[in-house]
Amino acid sequence: MSRKRGGGSGSSGARGGDGEDRRRSGRASAAPRRTTHEPDAVDRHAHQFAPTIGEVDLHLFNEGTHRRLWRMLGAHLREVDGVQGVAFAVWAPNARSASVVGDFCSWDGNAWPMRPLGSSGVWERFVPGISSGTLYKFELHTREGALRLKSDPFAFKMEQHPGTASIVVDEDAYQWQDGEWMQRRPHRDPAREPMLAYEVHLGSWARGEGDRMLSYAEIAPRLAQHVKALGFTHIELLPVSEHPFYGSWGYQVSGYYAPTSRYGSPDEFRAFVDLMHQQGIGVLLDWVPAHFPKDDYALRRFDGSALFEHEDPRLGEHPDWGTLIFNYGRNEVRNFLVANALYWLREYHVDGLRVDAVASMLYLDYSRKPGEWLRNEHGGRENLQAISFLREMNAVVHAEEPGCVTIAEESTDWPGVTTPAEHGGLGFSFKWNMGWMHDTLLYFGKDPIHRRHHQDTLTFAMVYEYSERFVMPLSHDEVVHLKGSLYTRMPGDHWQKLANLRLLLTYMITRPGKKLLFMGTEIAPELEWNHDTSLPWHLTAHDPMREQLVQFVARLGALYNERPALWRNDHAWEGFKWIDVSDRDNSVLSYVRCDGQEEVVVVLNLTPVPREHYRIGMPTAGEYEVLLDSDASHWGGSGTLPVSRVTTQPSPFHGFPQSVTLSLPPLGALVMMRASR
Repeated sequence: MSRKRGGGSGSSGARGGDGEDRRRSGRASAAPRRTTHEPDAVDRHAHQFAPTIGEVDLHLFNEGTHRRLWRMLGAHLREVDGVQGVAFAVWAPNARSASVVGDFCSWDGNAWPMRPLGSSGVWERFVPGISSGTLYKFELHTREGALRLKSDPFAFKMEQHPGTASIVVDEDAYQWQDGEWMQRRPHRDPAREPMLAYEVHLGSWARGEGDRMLSYAEIAPRLAQHVKALGFTHIELLPVSEHPFYGSWGYQVSGYYAPTSRYGSPDEFRAFVDLMHQQGIGVLLDWVPAHFPKDDYALRRFDGSALFEHEDPRLGEHPDWGTLIFNYGRNEVRNFLVANALYWLREYHVDGLRVDAVASMLYLDYSRKPGEWLRNEHGGRENLQAISFLREMNAVVHAEEPGCVTIAEESTDWPGVTTPAEHGGLGFSFKWNMGWMHDTLLYFGKDPIHRRHHQDTLTFAMVYEYSERFVMPLSHDEVVHLKGSLYTRMPGDHWQKLANLRLLLTYMITRPGKKLLFMGTEIAPELEWNHDTSLPWHLTAHDPMREQLVQFVARLGALYNERPALWRNDHAWEGFKWIDVSDRDNSVLSYVRCDGQEEVVVVLNLTPVPREHYRIGMPTAGEYEVLLDSDASHWGGSGTLPVSRVTTQPSPFHGFPQSVTLSLPPLGALVMMRASR
């Protein structure tokens, strides 16, 4: 992975380990007293209220199939025996004793000891008289006699850094307004619909005065207006699950069931998604089931044992990222993750999950040297337990939340990533096409004079295009770590950089596959992305050509949505046909997109040399209308060879019985289709 990762166990600042700070809430001024109760001490209140968890729930959890696990474990407002309070439950099978502590008992572990529920490993306790907003943690005594103070793995809300306490919330208070969207969702076929996703890091898309982070409520209307104006069908959010280290961009998760408090409350995030749906915009989330950080207040050695992770570091640690790997072979851990995927889709109405770092999950030797990894039971390098988990997760998501998508960030040639699990695949809806991304940026980074020698680099992805259902990503990973912005990676002067960028985006939008573009590309920033500050929106006010680029992206997005030929047959052979892939000397490509009803013809001139009287074959005879000329003057282009309509001639060319003669603009793209009669 090229993305930035945090520093592992030291990344979050505050710790929550073996009793060194009993509070962990960041609020109390005096340190509460340490508990001295014996693990086996009798609590006279322990049986005052009946258990709130039934035998069926426990059985399903232990076998790994509880589909609404977040309703069982964690903290829930309840009325028990006519008394209002909170029912707490935690999985800690290796703890000798457990207590729920919080600001309601001055963080005293003697006050509210929990009771075990048979051999399930689950501890529970109903605490009367407390309500939403209560801070809490679980105090666990290990079998070795150590004390562990842990935040709730199922907390719906957590304190903002440096606080690490969990917070009780009313998970049923929000009133959704996106009923029309949600009624349509189960009947949708994402593979045959447009998907043009705008990838967003909420903390740096825009900021307020004094570089203040905006809230979910502040960002939502502005982001929705911007995305809708540019023709994007979806937003894809870098992880919003709670994470201690902001510099991890959300990829080191400590609270899998809690939207980060940096931008507001869980209900404010619900309102964020709600507004997007009301504006016709789908919401995708980056989801991180591959690993978690070593912060001691969270999942690491939760009950004193390697509960969520592996004991053996050859299986349980990522050497590159300083993080821990989930034990996918444990039923309860697998249930924790599968339920979490459903949780975001059901409780927050999210429309899909882009699963991070899938390649690291599939291979036991991922980024490891000989001797640093263990083979599977068959002697191979495949992580059989992770493969089983991914298949289960995908199958459950597609069965229980139809219309939602799962997208794999998978950078190897693993076969069948998007093949259904019942046919031997992993079962994802789509896979990021990392090969296309790498080859395309490599080609566009070359001086046009040399492009004739590298045309196969640009076109090679079509050789394997239909081996999977692909998304073409120009993501955040391509504008960090000294790579520069997409604008700065284009060759030439300012005009040529912008022309190349328009050409790149046109190629991306008009070839097969779903699309993803990282925020800010539309304003062509000089600097690469910085998560600590806002995008430089002022650039468009000082440079008319950058404002013209924004308008070009808007027209390109509108064109994409208007023409089903550009998306309906993305993953079918009949949806694409080369007209000419071999004109290396002129660095010109031409192809047809079709959906059985209409044909869209695309011609790319990948050099700054205008080409007059350029002949190409056409799939159908008649008059063609130019839908888009990327070199038009109103987009900041030269406007030197304007053309609006062309008519075919009965001159066979490129294997077609008719052809046209075109004037190709410099570093320009022409998009055409048959004129309506």
